[in-house]
Amino acid sequence: MNLALIICTYKRPEAILQLLKSVEKQTSYPEQILVVDASEDELTQAVCRENKFRNLDYFHVSKTDKGLTKQRNFGVSKIDKYIEIIAFMDDDIVLAADYFEKILHTYVRFPAALGVGGYIKNGVPWKSGHAPNADFFEYDGYYRKDGSRFLLRKKIGLAPDRPPAYLPEFSHGRSVSFLPPSGKVYEVEQFMGGVASYRKTVFDQIHFSTYFEGYGLYEDADFTLRLSQMGKLYVHTGAQVEHHHDASGRPDTYKYGKMVVRNGWYVWRVKYPSPSFKAQLKWHATSFLLTLIRYGNVVSTSNKKQALQEALGRTAGWFSLWFNTPKPS
Repeated sequence: MNLALIICTYKRPEAILQLLKSVEKQTSYPEQILVVDASEDELTQAVCRENKFRNLDYFHVSKTDKGLTKQRNFGVSKIDKYIEIIAFMDDDIVLAADYFEKILHTYVRFPAALGVGGYIKNGVPWKSGHAPNADFFEYDGYYRKDGSRFLLRKKIGLAPDRPPAYLPEFSHGRSVSFLPPSGKVYEVEQFMGGVASYRKTVFDQIHFSTYFEGYGLYEDADFTLRLSQMGKLYVHTGAQVEHHHDASGRPDTYKYGKMVVRNGWYVWRVKYPSPSFKAQLKWHATSFLLTLIRYGNVVSTSNKKQALQEALGRTAGWFSLWFNTPKPS
């Protein structure tokens, strides 16, 4: 199968160089690599020009196409006709050498797959076996320490009621990061856009939503939830990467907090346009609880300023829902 890789980037020349070096070592090398850069400087362009990576094309986009979802749509428009699979990668990712080989094998194994996601291995550590107590999350023969937020939500009846990578009716579910490193392929309805791939034919029907401007928080959930209504999606936990969370190019914490609430509401209503009254109460209750926790982090963590800014952003985002409601398309 022919595969193309699209990397959308903004002011991360050092990070993208490490990613491209890991792509260079792939056992299944992409037939086309597109770097779609929205940086105001020329540092990323210099990295692509000075390092001769095979099959790489560099594009610098204007303000019109700046922003994660716009850059992805731009990249899709430049893909060669013969390509069958389009992969997307965050610019601060480093791939295991067999990443694309395992992604492509999943499409062969599951011919109905419209999309296949990879697996970030350098997150929370897992252990095999049964969880020793209720402070751990257990799934498919593995367990990990559960987050304090989820433990609190369990105690007050706001725990997710669907498996990881599936969205509950009141949203606020467990992400794909709660799938264990078993090496298995799991059917899902959402996965992360930074380690994603799709059949090229998908883009004859849908595109990335331009509602998600700039940083594009939760754009991946929006796209995969819409796509899951059209066909099957999978995550291969053996197709592994490391995510290095480069701090450059990220929004300030106030804007981030506001996006968490507003974009979260948008994604929820994409999946559930008319949720039950109970689900609506649980969505708002969970949002309120998570905002209170961030206010509490002002006292309990060393990053007091960031915690306060994010909490204020979440508060502003929640109030804005009442007079400027997002409109899922």
